[in-house]
Amino acid sequence: MWGGRTGAFPRVWRLWLTGVLGRRPLSYNAASIAGNNSSQCWNCGGPGGPTAGNTFFCPQCQALQPPDLTRDHFSLMDCNRSFRVDTAKLQRRYQQLQRLVHPDFFSQRSQTEKDFSEKHSTLVNDAYKTLLAPLSRGLYLVS
Repeated sequence: MWGGRTGAFPRVWRLWLTGVLGRRPLSYNAASIAGNNSSQCWNCGGPGGPTAGNTFFCPQCQALQPPDLTRDHFSLMDCNRSFRVDTAKLQRRYQQLQRLVHPDFFSQRSQTEKDFSEKHSTLVNDAYKTLLAPLSRGLYLVS
């Protein structure tokens, strides 16, 4: 059925679950939306929340943490703050981040995580679009 190979779909499904639901932490300072710079997770209250672990997810409960709305596009997309940007690297980082925070992957999670996911995804989209085009990248650099 799946390309003539029996069992191909379950193998792909397992890879997807490992990559998406396993969620390997990425470097990201997810400070709270309302200026709450607590190092506690909003979900479990344990240490290692938004500012302690510098990850998208709590290391204890794996809950998505709130985004840092003040983070600049270059650090979010793991690029040097320069007009010259490796667009292939930018695209890979964009895809990597969207695989972690896209709202489609949070449909069965809490409403709080759904909201955080939408905000993260919007920030990633804005950063990618801004840094991809030379004109908007230049304007962003001088602002």
